Amino acid sequence: MRYRPISPAVLAEELAERIDALTGPRLAVAVDGAAGATPAAELADALVDPLRLRGRATVRVSARDFLRPASLRFEHGRTNPDTRYTDWLDLGALRREVLDPLKNAGEVLPSLWDAERDRATRAARVPVPEGGVVLLDGELLLGAGLAFDLAVHLWLSPAALRRRVPDAWAVPAYERYEEEAGPSSLADVVVRVDDPRHPALYTP
Repeated sequence: MRYRPISPAVLAEELAERIDALTGPRLAVAVDGAAGATPAAELADALVDPLRLRGRATVRVSARDFLRPASLRFEHGRTNPDTRYTDWLDLGALRREVLDPLKNAGEVLPSLWDAERDRATRAARVPVPEGGVVLLDGELLLGAGLAFDLAVHLWLSPAALRRRVPDAWAVPAYERYEEEAGPSSLADVVVRVDDPRHPALYTP
């Protein structure tokens, strides 16, 4: 794979330009990357101002606010990589509360579950005006049937993955994701982030 070195600021500008070129009443954009090892949230945050300058209202949503309750996530232990891969994220809730309403009523729920306190956030729905964009960051988002208008995958080489993931027990979950889902083949944009300060954009 060929990669073009790019600064984080220029990457955000180029992505904002690409998003702004998309058509549709409202857009869902995913920034997918291993939690704690890639700057998925930071990149999604960095897209907010460039999109607003282009007249695109934005709503930030994080997949970590749509995790299942602890009783379900940790049913097979707190360090089970298979459960991390298949059962931590509440895919149904993301569809029901964010992606489907975005295309219909235009009101989304920005958060559902506070994983640290293990209770509902009781957040209010947020309107997304026509032309608006929901920016969703999270891990293991691709290949699960979630509908995005644009998906960005932050890729780590195998060595960097093992080195950067803070929870060593979770590495097999990401390796399984690479093998079974093939996120780089599903994403619209792939960015190598072995060193998050010096990303590189895949150029086919």
